Amino acid sequence: MNGTVIHRKLVRDLIPDIVTAKGGTAVTRVMEPDEYRAALHTKLAEEAEELLAAAPGEKLGELADLLEVLQALATVAGHTLDEVIGAAAAKSAKRGGFGGRIWLEETQD
Repeated sequence: MNGTVIHRKLVRDLIPDIVTAKGGTAVTRVMEPDEYRAALHTKLAEEAEELLAAAPGEKLGELADLLEVLQALATVAGHTLDEVIGAAAAKSAKRGGFGGRIWLEETQD
């Protein structure tokens, strides 16, 4: 039986080493910048879906995965995670956060 599994997705940097350490072989390549950016967007959606499906005890790990993708996206966009956090704080100061659990039904002019 052939043990080949096709993945064709962005993975964390150490995954090939982990596969090799377990006696497997990982066929990899380094993506071009535009391809990498697109793969990060795909990974963001994948990790968000995993967070939604995660059991309560798995939420922290899934949140960490989302944060890792956000950090990579920030870097690709020319920002640091600290800059993103600062921008989020400024936006929160101006427009509020989500802690109030407010659901907007409708507005009228």
